[in-house]
Amino acid sequence: MADKKAKKKDKAVDAKSGAEAKGTGLPLFYKQPVPIDSKAHVNLSLKKFDLSFTSEVNAVPVNMIEMPQICHFYPIAFSPDANATPVAILGLRDGENLFVNGKGEWLSKTYVPAYIRRYPFIFSEMPESDKFSLCIDKTDAVTAEKGDQRLFNDKGEPTALTNNALEFCKSYHAAALQTQAFSKALADAGVLAERSVQINTGDNKKISFSGFRIIDEKKLAEIDDKTFLEWRQKGWLPFIYAHLFSGAQWQRLTGLLGDRATAKAA
Repeated sequence: MADKKAKKKDKAVDAKSGAEAKGTGLPLFYKQPVPIDSKAHVNLSLKKFDLSFTSEVNAVPVNMIEMPQICHFYPIAFSPDANATPVAILGLRDGENLFVNGKGEWLSKTYVPAYIRRYPFIFSEMPESDKFSLCIDKTDAVTAEKGDQRLFNDKGEPTALTNNALEFCKSYHAAALQTQAFSKALADAGVLAERSVQINTGDNKKISFSGFRIIDEKKLAEIDDKTFLEWRQKGWLPFIYAHLFSGAQWQRLTGLLGDRATAKAA
């Protein structure tokens, strides 16, 4: 299914997001994204699956508009590359997400980032076109033939599931473009600084977490009035403050890590 309103200049929302799976060139979590087709996939259905696919990642991209919600649950950082992608920190060690348990259940009463909720759907630019196609990660763990959650009805018309996925991806796409502009402005203004944190796990061990950037409050206070007013006019200040407030959540991650260690030892 194609989104006719998406323009070519808005290409590669995920390719530039810093959210690639290691060594694959594909967006994080996605293994075999294919364009949804009413003829080829008339019987294709979405399986019921949990969130265990996130268990081995310790950070996921977030969009700017999510930050006021994200900041209450996760530290927000920026990737060290040129994209300066904002990410929610999910864990303090490689390959460990502290917010999902062994049953694939997310921590109760905790906001789930949109990047995760969008899966297994995603937008992809169609070759030699200015349109985007709705894709699904067509793997055995995600899809099946003739299940209950069909993508199309017997007439080849998209079901509510597919239409809702299309609308969600369109909204995500628009928010991702806004986030790219926001991140670029922060990077260009020189207010992002590399940081590392030392976490005491409580058992005489320490974890060093690095490879991320945050907004340096001193540098932020020193930006010129013209830039500050421009950011205020664009409505960016609440998202900057949300990032700064999210720093309190590093302590929460330490607590979750301690809880996991205690549960494992029991």
